[in-house]
Amino acid sequence: MKRDPLVELPPTLCTVGPRPGSGSRPGGSARFVMGIDGGATKTLAAVLDLETMELHLAHGGPSNEDAVGAQAAGQALLDVAEQAIERAGIGREQLDTAVLAIAGTDTESIARHVRAARSEEWIVVNDVVAAWAAATGARPGVGAISGTGSNVFGVGPDGRAWRVGGWGHLLGDEGSGYWLGTESIKAALRDREASGPETALSEAALEFFAVPSIEALASHVYAKPLTKGEIAAFATEAARIAAGGDTVARELYERGASELAAQIAVVIRMTGLSSGSGRESTHGSGDEGSHSHGEGEGHDDGGFPVGLIGSAFKAGAVFVEPLTRAVHEHTSDARVSIVEMAPVGGSLLLAARACGRDGDLDGVELTRLIDAALR
Repeated sequence: MKRDPLVELPPTLCTVGPRPGSGSRPGGSARFVMGIDGGATKTLAAVLDLETMELHLAHGGPSNEDAVGAQAAGQALLDVAEQAIERAGIGREQLDTAVLAIAGTDTESIARHVRAARSEEWIVVNDVVAAWAAATGARPGVGAISGTGSNVFGVGPDGRAWRVGGWGHLLGDEGSGYWLGTESIKAALRDREASGPETALSEAALEFFAVPSIEALASHVYAKPLTKGEIAAFATEAARIAAGGDTVARELYERGASELAAQIAVVIRMTGLSSGSGRESTHGSGDEGSHSHGEGEGHDDGGFPVGLIGSAFKAGAVFVEPLTRAVHEHTSDARVSIVEMAPVGGSLLLAARACGRDGDLDGVELTRLIDAALR
């Protein structure tokens, strides 16, 4: 089977080589860039003044095509973008570049809508690309998302991009909040019928979902039915129980970590990030200055960042430690860490790269600006 990348970087966002069209003004004098993080429940737009480092935010409704359709999603994006531009006190023509990172299985129809309404300077990418940028400073490395769903995306030292996962709760989402919630309920059901070990997950599930029995919870899942978000929310309780020492809950997180690590390992291999990755052709060892957390931390020992993004990692050590161990079983070059930067920061980093000014953005300062604005 021919295996092309499922997600590729637009030429203006490539990590190596000349970027066609970068710098909308001569001499790299671009000033105003916009990043957008679009999801199934809300959309966040940010305009950044690269000269004064002033940040202007605007909030909007859902912009995920799978949730609201392409036309409504496209309009939500344009509406929140106009609000952010207005709050920045500039005209649309003063905006140098915009990168719109959108959740959903296919972003091309939204991209066509945006390009028709605006210009080629407005770049639409899948949200996993912005997550990778936030995780790595838009440099070689991997971004691993585990929220309600899961997805892994990375870029190698030669610009090769690869995505694994992101197929949704019916076909994938291993190691995600939804997967953890579902597996927790299954463990409670096995406890109830004595086909599995006893676990504190059972009593916790009764209280969390406000049902009188585990068998009633099973009916609840099908009859209500519970949403993905409601099931994923139970992962918080599962994490608490795992941290308390419950064997079943801890094993569940170990399995989730193993599943997610296997996907990360494929991305590492297919992008040539690790010198021992085993790709057919050699592209280098990834020692070209990758940045952990999107914070601009240079590395000079040949390693690369693997940034963990999403609410599932709030479980802490019970999830992060086995995941780190499992990733290191595949390669010792990976630096696994929690990403502090909000996803919209990844879009801003990409927008700065598209106009040739990514070297002017410090990840730590950008994270601070976004957090202050969100508060």
